[in-house]
Order: sequence, then C-alpha cells, then structure tokens
Amino acid sequence: MNFTSEICSFLVIALCSTLGNLLVCAAVGLNRKLRTVTNYFLVSLAVADICVGTIAIPCAILTDVGLPRYNFYLCLLMLSVLIMFTQSSIFSLLAVAVERYVAIFMPLRYGVLMTPRNALMVILSTPPDSSYCFFVLVVDMTYMVYFNFFACVLAPLLIMFLIYAQIFLTVKQQMRRIATEKGEGWERQGRTAATMRKEMKMATSLFLVLFLFTICWIPLHVINCFLLLCPKCPVPLELLLTTIILSHANSAVNPFLYAYTMTAFRDAFKAIFLCCRSMGEAEILKLQFSVCLYLPGLDDSRKK
Repeated sequence: MNFTSEICSFLVIALCSTLGNLLVCAAVGLNRKLRTVTNYFLVSLAVADICVGTIAIPCAILTDVGLPRYNFYLCLLMLSVLIMFTQSSIFSLLAVAVERYVAIFMPLRYGVLMTPRNALMVILSTPPDSSYCFFVLVVDMTYMVYFNFFACVLAPLLIMFLIYAQIFLTVKQQMRRIATEKGEGWERQGRTAATMRKEMKMATSLFLVLFLFTICWIPLHVINCFLLLCPKCPVPLELLLTTIILSHANSAVNPFLYAYTMTAFRDAFKAIFLCCRSMGEAEILKLQFSVCLYLPGLDDSRKK
C-alpha cells in the first residue's frame, strides 16, 4: 500500500463516517420514536465517530508524515485525540450494554435508573527523541498496552460480552419456558413472548455493533503488544497500515449496520432521504416556474 492509496482510504472513511453518523443524529433528532435511552447512547457513539472523521483522521494523516515537526506538545495533543475518541466509543458501547442489562433484568427500576437526564450525565462523563511526530516515537507503548488496551479496552469488552451472553441465555430460557407452558393467561404470555423477541432482536443488533468494534480494533492492539513485548519481532509496515485503516473504518460502519438491522432507523433514514429529494424537486420546480415567468417578459422586451 503506497502513501497515496493510504490517504485516499483515510479520506473515504472520514467522509463516510461523518455523513453516515450525521444521518444517525438527524434520525434520532427528527423522529420521536427513536428518542430512547438506548438511542441516546448510540448518538453519543455517533458523535464520537463524527469526531473521528472530522478531527482524528486528519490528525492521523498529518502524523503519518511526521507533522507537526519540532512541536512536541501539539504533536502529543493530536495523538491524544486519536486515543480519546477510541475511549469515548468503547465507553458508549459499555453504557449501551449496561442499559440493555437493566432493561431486561431490572424492568421495574428501568424507568427510574435509565432516564434521559441520567443518560446525558453518563455521556458527558466519558472523557520523543525525534523531531518528527510519529505515534510510536511519542506515545509510550507501555501505556498503550497495559492501560489503554488491557484496562480501557479489553476489560470493558470482556464485561460487555459477558452481559450480552447473559442476556441471550436468559431471554432464550424465558422463551423456551413460555413455549412449554399452557393453560390460562395465554394472552399475557403471548405479550411477554413478543416483548422477549423484541428485546432479543435489539440485543442482537447492538451485539453486532460491539462485535464489529472488536474485529476492527483488536488487530491494532495486538500489534501494539508485539511492539512492546517483542521489540525485535518484525511487524510489516503493510500490516500495520492495514490495521490502522481497519480501526478507523469502524467509525463508518455503524450507520450501515443500523439501517440493515433496525427497522426504525431504516425507516427514519428513508424519510430523511425522501424529504431531501422532495426539497430538491421543489427547488427545481420553483426555478422552472421563475424561468417561465421571466421568459414572457423577455420576449415582450425583444418585440419592442
């Protein structure tokens, strides 16, 4: 992979990440049915991904060529931005998993604990020897592996996988129990079964978001472990660049996943596109109408 293709890949990811996640924010903002605590956390994740597209990726492009030079503090700030948005994403995913756990295992307390105000409070709480600004020369790999990866990425990922495993197991057991029970109260059991299926579908969609995040980010963290624990082990530059691009690409995939797995988001996206299309057609009709009004006057002036 040459430098030009790498830059093009970064720019395409930045564009898709920015536009796609702006669409997610617009869908939740314009559609009242989407204004749920779960989706507020997804908006938080979308905002972090927008920042990746508009801020982090441009910073990554600059640091790929060693810029800025002779300015250690600005360089450190730019590299810290890359790490910060990763942490924001992982804690947004953790908040979603905890919210789903409370919704399923503590439904009576869900309305008290998971209010929009509490969700907003959780969202707001997620916070070299060379003259060239290169990541591996400025950021300590000990910090990246033991604190950033083990403590702030791997531990939350394990907690989230355990939460979703318990959710899937419990819902499946309840569905099996409802299917085997017969007698009175079949209407209530039917409503309960429908609720369980809805919760299972939502949990599956959110688990796919978590799974894609893991697939996109773990390879880069594994390479960081090699750089720290085995300094003499060769790491091909092509492999390193591929894992970096893969990690940034995660910021662009979630809107497509929401559209594919969540009917409410898909309908909201369609409504936004249809609205934009209608506005565009209205502008064209308005322009055509203005031209039609203008042309007769033009013809009259020519006759004179």
